[in-house]
Amino acid sequence: MKLVMGLVATMSALVLGLLIASAKTTSDTQSTEVVQLSAGIIELDRLLARYGPETAEARAALRDAVAAAVDRVFNKGDARPIGVVQNTGSSSFDNFSNGIVRLSPQNDTQRFLRGQILQLGSELGHTRLLMYGQRGSSIKWPFLVVLIFWLVILFWGFGMLSPANPTVVAALLIGALSVAGAVFLILELDNPYSGLMRISSEPARDALAVIGH
Repeated sequence: MKLVMGLVATMSALVLGLLIASAKTTSDTQSTEVVQLSAGIIELDRLLARYGPETAEARAALRDAVAAAVDRVFNKGDARPIGVVQNTGSSSFDNFSNGIVRLSPQNDTQRFLRGQILQLGSELGHTRLLMYGQRGSSIKWPFLVVLIFWLVILFWGFGMLSPANPTVVAALLIGALSVAGAVFLILELDNPYSGLMRISSEPARDALAVIGH
């Protein structure tokens, strides 16, 4: 019996560690992408400002798109990226994209800036779609279900093998709460746009504050 309990405990610890590592990687990756996207948006706005006053409409559309995305992702918990919503052919992001494509440079400086704007816009679009593709859960639910089953068996076995006294009950309770906290941590980290451990919205809000200024 003790050998079986030891085997279950080892497997549970291994799976628990793998799930925590996977959830932490997901959270860190999406947090980094938010920072990179926000920095790219600021740089893109500065390039548009250097290009000239004819980019005013594109900058306004960019600001509207970022504002909508910040509200949707960080206020409503919807991790869809800028412009990826149903029936939005005239969305702000589409207007921005069309605006930079229509730029007609009049000198070498504007031609250089237009190339930089298009390249950076393409990179930001790629990051945006990458965030969309990663919006789902990285946790494989069969792993989590099996883990919980193992943990139930494990603590049941501990209860069966241990003498019934307050010290043992307290120890089992503390152990169960610790494991439950680890599972809760996994679920929180796996949903970085909502919950108690959501990623910071400050980079995106900082980018929104400087667009158009």
